[in-house]
Amino acid sequence: MSTITPGLVSLDTSLGGDKASVIRALAERVVAQGRATDAEGLFADAWAREEKDETGLPGGIAIPHAKSAAVSQASLAFARLAPGVDFGASDGPADLVFLIAAPEGAAEEHLAVLSKLARSLMQEDFTGGLRAASSDDEVVSIVRQAIGEEEAAPAAAAEPAPAEAAAGGSLTVDGRPARIVAVTSCATGIAHTFMAADALTAAGKKAGIEMAVEPQGSSGYKALPGDVIDSADAVIFATDVDVRELGRFAGKPVVRSGVKKGIEQPGELIDEAVAAANNPNATRVTAAAAAAAATSNEKIGWGARIQRILLTGVSYMIPFVAGGGLLIALGFLLGGYDITDNAGAIIVENSLWDLPEGGLLTYLGAVAFMIGATSMGFLVSALAGYIAFAIADRPGIAPGFVAGAVAVLMNAGFIGGIIGGLLAGVVAWWLGNLSAPRWLRGLMPVVIIPLVASIVASGLMILVLGRPIAQLMIWLTDWLNGLSGTYAVLLGIVLGLMMCFDLGGPVNKVAYAFAVAGLGGAVQGDINTMIMATVMAAGMVPPLGMALASTVLARNVFTPVERENGKAAWLLGAAFISEGAIPFAAADPLRVIPASMLGGAVTGALTMAFGVGSLAPHGGIFVFFAIEPIWGFLVALAAGTVVTALVVVALKRFVGRKELEQAEAPMQAAVAA
Repeated sequence: MSTITPGLVSLDTSLGGDKASVIRALAERVVAQGRATDAEGLFADAWAREEKDETGLPGGIAIPHAKSAAVSQASLAFARLAPGVDFGASDGPADLVFLIAAPEGAAEEHLAVLSKLARSLMQEDFTGGLRAASSDDEVVSIVRQAIGEEEAAPAAAAEPAPAEAAAGGSLTVDGRPARIVAVTSCATGIAHTFMAADALTAAGKKAGIEMAVEPQGSSGYKALPGDVIDSADAVIFATDVDVRELGRFAGKPVVRSGVKKGIEQPGELIDEAVAAANNPNATRVTAAAAAAAATSNEKIGWGARIQRILLTGVSYMIPFVAGGGLLIALGFLLGGYDITDNAGAIIVENSLWDLPEGGLLTYLGAVAFMIGATSMGFLVSALAGYIAFAIADRPGIAPGFVAGAVAVLMNAGFIGGIIGGLLAGVVAWWLGNLSAPRWLRGLMPVVIIPLVASIVASGLMILVLGRPIAQLMIWLTDWLNGLSGTYAVLLGIVLGLMMCFDLGGPVNKVAYAFAVAGLGGAVQGDINTMIMATVMAAGMVPPLGMALASTVLARNVFTPVERENGKAAWLLGAAFISEGAIPFAAADPLRVIPASMLGGAVTGALTMAFGVGSLAPHGGIFVFFAIEPIWGFLVALAAGTVVTALVVVALKRFVGRKELEQAEAPMQAAVAA
């Protein structure tokens, strides 16, 4: 199927006179051609991208774009506007507008096609042809030839229109033409990424320097050869998101900007890069600078940075916990709960050919338990290691893991891991930002930084911080074990509210991390297993509640897309994937999130009241064998699910019903078309 058809083309029209109207009209065209299911959903995704960074470009061009779950077929919708509309370009309104609509999980070949369009927009013969086209079919032919879907008529190859020439001055380093490498990337990785790459390449060619660019798009990227990076005098990062594999550029003088400057002012960036190459005091890339590579990262406050750092550690820790915890649960299923007493001895003294007393199931249970327990043993070390990684990139991993292991040695638990990871990361980051002699730079990330940061962070944990934190962990454990009755129920309510507040976001992850941190070494029936059961049950409520409401109780108050999402939410909720409710919350947060939190609080209170415990950190109802009593878990889960479903239906019917009907009308018309 072609990426563009005559039905997706609008010539010499205003489409409403402002950019929101233009984007919405083009989204409706995509839906009308059967290439997307929800015009408002596609518009919302494209508009969110537009609000983040306007898509107007010099030369009267605009490329609003998005990857959207509403899109079923990668598509280009085109409008030639009369008069032009302001899309934020520095030189005035845009008269050529492409809406680039890619499916949320777009295949690489689709993204490659769309990136070809972006590159063609840098060529004057392409944009001139679009302005001169007299029919929709002619526009389609021009675009299809540019993106390789139609064979072009034989003609002399046109050189790309030169981007802005580098400003005057000598662009040399040590008496020879400068060698510059660059990385370009944007939030969606479809259009701006490749346009900036082409603009920098063209400007470098015109300036007479050696220029190599690595566009890091959604479909992946081809890394620049190591020898090209090594011989480069400086590096340009024209990026809106983090540079991937930043450590490759360690030691190079660096110039940073947003991706749009790479399109609009490539010559200025090249001038700045050459100046940095000739300045011994210029800012340089360090492996510790990964978190600050993107322009957006430089604008966030300390509170947001610390939150992101801690959540990075939790995110990388969760696979150790989830995999290990499920293996431990499987070990209990196969070998019984007393497998904890002798699993190691069973493995050492027996084999598949010399089975222990109890037979094959006991042996396999011991194997599963020991693998799981080993994985869970990395919990604190992984947390600390990846907290340090979030601060200092790869040089922080080793000292972070060591500090986490020392925290375990000192019985400082997950609090010790957090503090150790922060210490290791800060020390590694500080060392990475030191101005080291050229001969020492190669040793810094692999020897000097891990060595010194390990000594400082772990030394502080052993000599100063370990014992006080261990005592704090003892007090915390004793307090949790002393909870009963009303206090336990209150804790359940708080955890339930947290799990349903942001559906996999920071608050949800804090509650989950709190639960899994206490699971290591826990036995069925203690407070730590009850916390785990509470967190897991409450996290299942939002998707199950939305599924019940949208597919059973009140289908008519949900859109067709939401009803389809509701079918999938049954399985996602059953497996404890809270994110299954995100499509509902994104479309209607003021009604979905309060309903989810109310149901989560009910479930949290009941699981604590029933004394439900779970030895598995993940899996939902599929790890029923690790949950006791299972009846209490199911009753609490069912109660919360029903409460959430009833409340969200009531809110949709009686709160803001008029606005809901107005939002549904365009989508229903599009579906009917």
